[in-house]
This record gives sequence, structure tokens and C-alpha cells, in this order.
Amino acid sequence: MRCIVDNSGGSGGYPQVRAGGWELSWVKQVRLKPMNHTTDFLEFIGASPSSFHAARNVAQRLEDAGFSEQLRTHAWRGTLGGHVLVDGGAVLAWYIPENAGPDSAFRIIGAHTDSPGFKLKPHADIQSAGWQQAAVEVYGGPILGSWFDRELTLAGQVHLTDGSTRLVNTGAVLRIPNLAIHLDRSDDRKIARQEHTQPIHALSENGRPILEIIAEAAGPDVAPKDIVGTDLITCDTQAPTVFGSEGDLIAAGRCDNLTSVHAAVTALLRAVESGDLGDDIAVIACFDHEEIGSSTPQGAGGPLLGEVLRRTARSLGADDEAFDQMLARSSCVSADAAHAVHPNFVAKSDPGHHPMINAGPVAKVNANHRYATDADSLGMWQRVLQIAGVPGQLTVNNNNVPCGSTIGPISATRWGISTVDVGVPLLSMHSARELVGVSDQLWFSQALEAYLVS
Repeated sequence: MRCIVDNSGGSGGYPQVRAGGWELSWVKQVRLKPMNHTTDFLEFIGASPSSFHAARNVAQRLEDAGFSEQLRTHAWRGTLGGHVLVDGGAVLAWYIPENAGPDSAFRIIGAHTDSPGFKLKPHADIQSAGWQQAAVEVYGGPILGSWFDRELTLAGQVHLTDGSTRLVNTGAVLRIPNLAIHLDRSDDRKIARQEHTQPIHALSENGRPILEIIAEAAGPDVAPKDIVGTDLITCDTQAPTVFGSEGDLIAAGRCDNLTSVHAAVTALLRAVESGDLGDDIAVIACFDHEEIGSSTPQGAGGPLLGEVLRRTARSLGADDEAFDQMLARSSCVSADAAHAVHPNFVAKSDPGHHPMINAGPVAKVNANHRYATDADSLGMWQRVLQIAGVPGQLTVNNNNVPCGSTIGPISATRWGISTVDVGVPLLSMHSARELVGVSDQLWFSQALEAYLVS
């Protein structure tokens, strides 16, 4: 597709984009203003204290827009239009356009719904020195010190004796107290994960069992004896906020990776609304458990994405050979947060790659394929940015600082789909409260929308 970007400005101050001599109608839409988009993002994060809440909120937004719920245990719908599947803390959605068939491809946006924190242990009640505490286990790789002296909620899902589940958000009931400086003046105090991170919630003489608090949050019809299992994680209760002298920064928990989840669902809804989806099937796949390796039924290493792609292809008349050809034509944007250069630790970044906040989404490259980006997928992403009129950045890791990974290499390896790893740049990744740019979040959703319709 030949694309011309006219930066002289269009409606709302956004660039006009033309492809092959005709103007893309999605660009002509009334664009979300930055602060409107930011407000929606803050509301989404605030309403998504756990992966289970995030998955349900994505599904609700899509269902409100006319998507139909698909259950794995029911016959697969091959009907045109939107479909959404929730499995625990994972949510996948796909839109089948009018001319889709065995000759189509899949355009996939992958993300993850979980964030680091502390998971409640099965035997949750402990006492020490006159305090009632909740027994927790470290989940993923949180910056431990950032979780101290914050009012925390327990959020997630509980399973009841009747086989049903309930979403739970207790509100501010927990706190991990710091040790006073007078009792340890060392500058390199080591945090012991077992001994130092168990939160308090009451004085022992006044404290209720933690299961009673959870049951109360689950609903007036739920008693502690009704709860047979919990999947609950701590979450900072401080509200997300816009800050900075220019009002262009966002402070919030779970930006890794709800920035990508929100951008993906926003892009899908706007792409559908525009009417500019071609013959390819648009898919968003928001997995759980990325922070612990993705090797779970709801993780990127599990069966969900392959099942959605395969069953959708079959519903459109594709046999095994046609399905393999569909995969070979497909592409994926693995959307996960990236590291911005830190002003106080510049040497931790590669000297030639300094991703900045509010300078555009970051494509991540790694010689050892810890990220799935290669020259082909990077070229695709650069074309997407051009179509969207959005700036972009590149990053590689400093050779002295090993990088992490994400869902991109997992899904790319399993399904042989060309994949690019991209995300908005963050500071304080894995802190209880991270930092992201207002413009980056808006640009990312616009780029993902362009990916789906270009």
C-alpha cells in the first residue's frame, strides 16, 4: 500500500493520511482528544485491580459495542461480526468482516492483563507481635520497596461451593509497614521476601479472619464457608493521576501492561466502528500470567490463541491446509511496555538507544530473540506508524544489562506468525506505581488501529 502522510494538519490537528491516492476514512473520524483518551485510560486502570477485572472490563466494553460472548464449551460461531471469550484473567476477541474466508489472514494484537504484586496464600491468617496479618507470596518480579507504606486492596476472583465465581475487590485493608530509619540506618537494607513483606490489616484483638473480609467483599449472600478457593492479588488503592508541570505524565499502577490492553481494545473498537477493516480477521489476545512465564492455560504458552484461530478458520470453511496458509499470511503485534531511559541511571540504557517518554511507541529488538522483532516485522511496524502519522522509537538493551522477554517470542514460535514487539515507554516498571506519557498512550492506540485497518 502506498501511503502519503500530510502533516499540514487535518480535523482536530491530526495528520491526513492517504493510501494509493484515496483518503483512509478512519482518519476522517472525529479523533479522541488526548485528555478524553487519558480519562478513559485512567478509568480503565482504576476499574482493573486484577487480571480478572481487566479481562471482564475488556469483555464488557466489547459486548456493549455488540460483540457476542463465545464459550469454549459451546459450538463455535462463524458468523460475521465480533466475538469475545473470557477465560479467567485472559480475554480474546475477534472480528470477522464481511468478506472473510479461507483466503484471509489474522491480524493479531497480543498483550497481558497481569502485573507483579503479592498473591494471598491459602492459609491466609497469621499473627505477630499483636498484629493480624495476611500471608502473601511474591508474584512475578515487583520492586519490593515500592509496595511498602501503601494502602492495598485484595482483588481478583473467588470460587464458591456452588461452582460459581465472583470478582472481589476488598478496598484498602492491607499495608506493608516499613522499618523506621532509627532501627536500621544502613543504606543497603535487604528486604527478605518471607519475613518483611507480610501486610498487616488489624490489631490482633480487633482483627477478623481474612476470609471474612473477602466474603464481605464478594457480596451479602456469600459467607466465609462458601469460599472454597481464592485467586487474589494486592493492588495499590491510590487512584491513577495525571501530573507534571505540563500535565503530560500519568502515574498509576499496572501500566505494565494495562497500557497495551487498553490501547488494544480501543483500537479494535474504533477499527470496527470505522468500517475500514478489510478481509482479514482482527484479533486481540490479552493473556494472563505473563509476569510468571506464560506457561499456564490462560498464558501465551497455553492453548487459547491457537484454539481461537483454528476454530475460527474452520468456521469459515478452512481445512488444515488452508488454516496453515492463513497462519503464514498472518502477523502479530506483541504489545507490552518498554523501558524509557532513566535520567538518574542513563548508563543502564544502550548509548545509541534512549527511548523517551512522550516520543512515541517503542519497538524492541534483541539479537538473542528475547523479543520477536526482526527486520521484516519491524518494516511492517514502520509502515503502520507512517499510516497512523505517529512517531516511533527503537530500543535494544545495553550489553551489560540482560533484558527480559514477553509474549511475542512465545506466540511467534508456537504459531510461526511474523511478530513485532512494541510498547509504550515506562519509568519505574514493576513498581507499585509506574510512569507513562499521555501522548504515548494515545499514539499507541492510534498505531494499533492503523495496523488493523491498513
